[in-house]
Amino acid sequence: MSLSFDPFSFAKRQTAPVTINHITLGGDNPARVFADQQITPLGDVTPELIYQQAGAVEVDLNDDTQFEVLNLLETPVLVTVKDGTALNPVTAGRLLAAKLHPRHPILLKDTFTPDLAPAEPLLSASVNLMALLCDGIGDAVLIRGDRDPAAAARLSFNILQAAGNRVFKTEYVTCPSCGRTLFNLQTTTAKVKAATMHLKGVKIAVMGCIVNGPGEMADADFGYVGGAPGKINLYVGKQPVKFNIPEEEAVDRLVDLIRERGKWVEN
Repeated sequence: MSLSFDPFSFAKRQTAPVTINHITLGGDNPARVFADQQITPLGDVTPELIYQQAGAVEVDLNDDTQFEVLNLLETPVLVTVKDGTALNPVTAGRLLAAKLHPRHPILLKDTFTPDLAPAEPLLSASVNLMALLCDGIGDAVLIRGDRDPAAAARLSFNILQAAGNRVFKTEYVTCPSCGRTLFNLQTTTAKVKAATMHLKGVKIAVMGCIVNGPGEMADADFGYVGGAPGKINLYVGKQPVKFNIPEEEAVDRLVDLIRERGKWVEN
C-alpha cells in the first residue's frame, strides 16, 4: 500500500480543494473548524461549518469496496471516519489517510460517538488531533464531548495554531527560566502580552538571557531578550537590532519596533 503521508517527516497531505456552503477547505486553505450545532458567533473562534450540513462521506474503515468507489471519483469529496468506529481516533485517522486517495480532504473527529464525554476533553482532543495534524493529516477538525460548544470551538482553533496549521491570534514563546534569567519572566511576559495580544499572526518571544534565548526563539518574528541586568535587547527574527534598552522602556520600544516592521495594527 502506498501511503499518502510520510510517517517519518512532516509534509502536509496534498489534497484538492472542496467548497462546502461557501467555505473552501483542502488544498492550500487553512484547516477549518466544524461544530455539531450552530453556536453564538465567537469572533475569530467561530466554527465555520456544521457537521450535519456538510455532506461529509463517512467511511467504514473495514469496507474496502467503499474506498474503491471513493478512490475512483475524480471530484474530491470531504471524507471522515464513520461514527461508532471502535478504533482510537489516531489509529483510525492514519488508516483512513493510508487507504484514501490524497485528492480527498479529511475531516478529523476527536470522538466517533457524539454523546461521548471524555473525563479530560482538553487532553484527549489535543493528543488525538495533534498527532494526526503533525503527521500532515487533516483539512478540518471537529471536537465532540465537551459540554460547552464554545469551549470546544476555542480548543479547536488553539490546537490548529499549536500545530502550526492555522494562526488566529498572537503567539508567544517564553523560556523556562533559570539562574541566568535577568528579569521577572512572569510579570514581563504579562506586560508584553498586554501591549501586543491583539496582533493576530505575530509570534513574539520573551527570553531571560542571551545565552540560550536566541536559539530557543529562532522562529519568532520578534524577540524581547535580557541582555544585562536591567537591560533588554530586541530581535527581529534571529537578528538582534536594538541593544541595552532600559527595562522600564523595553515594552514600548518593542511596540515601536513592531510598527517599524509593518506588523502593528491598532487595537
